Amino acid sequence: MDLTGILCSPGEAPSLSVVKVLSQIQDLFQVESCPQTKEAILQSTQHLLETGDCHWLFSDCCANQDTNIRALYLDFTSTLIHYAALPLCDTDSGELPPGSYAGIPEKMCLVNRVFLSLLRRLEADKGFVPCDRAAAPVRALAHKVTPLLFVFALTHSQDWPWTSSQSKQEAAELLNCMIRAAGCTSATELLCGQDGGTDVGILGPVLEILKPDLKKERWKRNEATKHVFSWTLTQVGRPWLVEFLDCVFPPSLLISDDYRTENKVLGVHCLRHIIHTVPAADLRQYNRAQVLYHALFNHLYTPEPQLIQVVLPCLLDVLSVLEKPPENRTAPRKSNRYDVVLRLVLTQMEMEHKIPLRRVYARNLPLFIARLGVVTVRHLKRLERVIVGYLEVYDGPDEEARLCVLDALEKTIQQAWTRMGSRLSVLLQALLRLLCDVCADPGPTAPAVQEELLRRATHCLTLLDHCCQGRVTVLLKEVDGSCAHSRVVECIERVRRDAPPDCK
Repeated sequence: MDLTGILCSPGEAPSLSVVKVLSQIQDLFQVESCPQTKEAILQSTQHLLETGDCHWLFSDCCANQDTNIRALYLDFTSTLIHYAALPLCDTDSGELPPGSYAGIPEKMCLVNRVFLSLLRRLEADKGFVPCDRAAAPVRALAHKVTPLLFVFALTHSQDWPWTSSQSKQEAAELLNCMIRAAGCTSATELLCGQDGGTDVGILGPVLEILKPDLKKERWKRNEATKHVFSWTLTQVGRPWLVEFLDCVFPPSLLISDDYRTENKVLGVHCLRHIIHTVPAADLRQYNRAQVLYHALFNHLYTPEPQLIQVVLPCLLDVLSVLEKPPENRTAPRKSNRYDVVLRLVLTQMEMEHKIPLRRVYARNLPLFIARLGVVTVRHLKRLERVIVGYLEVYDGPDEEARLCVLDALEKTIQQAWTRMGSRLSVLLQALLRLLCDVCADPGPTAPAVQEELLRRATHCLTLLDHCCQGRVTVLLKEVDGSCAHSRVVECIERVRRDAPPDCK
C-alpha cells in the first residue's frame, strides 16, 4: 500500500491536509485485521514521515489551518502504541503465560521504526518556523509526543517475556533518539530538564500517563507498568522528585504491599529511593514517614530472604528520618523505634534455622549495631545469645553468616566495652570453640575464608583482652598447647603478643 501518492509534487500545493491524511491512515489501520496489510501501512507511513514536506507535516497554517497538530500526532502515536500494547491480565497474580506475548516483539519493531522516523524528522526540523511566525511548532510537538514514546520505549527495554533481543535494541535506539532530539545527554536530564535551563523535563507528563494504570484496581493488569514506573522513579534525584512526591509515594506503597514477594521487593526499592532523594522534612509531613515505617516493619514478619535483605537497610534509612541519632547526648536516651526494630530482629535471628535467612540477618546486624552505638547495651543479653548461637553453626563454604557475626561482635565490643567483663567467659568460650572447629575440620571452606575467620576471631579476642584489662591473656595461659591445633596455638600467641604491656 503506497500512501506517498497523496503528497503533492514539488512546487504544487498539497491536495489534502496532514490531518486528513493521518486520520485516514488511523482509520484504515484500526479496521484492518490482516497483519500483512497493517505492516504495509506502517512501512508507507514511515516513508511518508521521512519524505514529506516539513511545512505540510508539522505546520498549523496554510493547508493545515485551524487544525490541532499536537492533538493529531498524539492521537496517531497512541493508535500505533495500542497496536503493540501488551495484553491485559485479569488474574490476581498480575502475570500471563509467556505464550500470551507471542508477536509483541515483532509488532513493537514495526511501530518503533515509524516513531524513529518521526523523531529524526522532528530533530532535523526543530528550528523550522512556518509563515514568518515567531513560534517553532516542531519543538513544541516533539515535547508533546516524547512522554508517550518514553513509556513505550521503557516497556520494551528490559529482558521480559514480551521482549526479544531485537525489540530491546529498537527500544534503546528510540530512547537514545529522544534524548538527542531534546538536546539532553541522559534519561535523567530528559525527565528532569537541564540544570539552569528553560526546558522543562517530561517527568510530569510521564507520571500522568502512568497514573491511571497505577491505581489499586488496575496496576496488575499491565505487567510492564510497575517496571516502567520503578525505572523512571530511580532516574530522578534531588531536588526534582520532591515536587512529584504525591504522585510516586502512593504507587510505591501499593506495590510494596502486594502478596507476591517480587512485587514487595520492587516496591521497597522504590520507597528506599524516595527516602534517599526527598528531604526528611517532606517525608515527615502528613505522617508519610510514619506510614512508611509501619509498612516496612510489617514486612519483617515475612520470612523471605530477598525481601528481608531490602527491608532492613530501608528501615534504618526511615528511622534516621523519624528518630534523633542514638549517639545524641543532648537528651536522655529513651527507648525508641530503633530498639523496637533491633529487638524484633534479634528475636527472629535467635529462632531462625534456615541458612539463607540467617545469612541475611547476620549481614545486616553490624549495620544496626553501628547505628545504635552505645545504646546497644540495652540488647546485650539477647545479642550475646545470637552471637554465640551463630558462631556454632557452619553455614556453607563462604561462611558468610559467621564472618558477619564476628563483625557484629567486634562492633559490639567497641561500643559496649564497659559491659564486656560480665560476659567474658561466654564469649571467650565461643571464640575458642570457633577457632578449634575451623582448624580441626575446615571441610569445603576455602583457605582464604578459613584465614579470614581465624583473623577476625583473633581480633575479637584481642579487643576483649584490652577492654577487660588483660583477663583474656591470663585465662589463655591455662590452655594446654600440646592438646590444641597448631593454628589455634598461633592465634593464642598472637593475642598474647598484642596484650596490654602490664598484662604480658
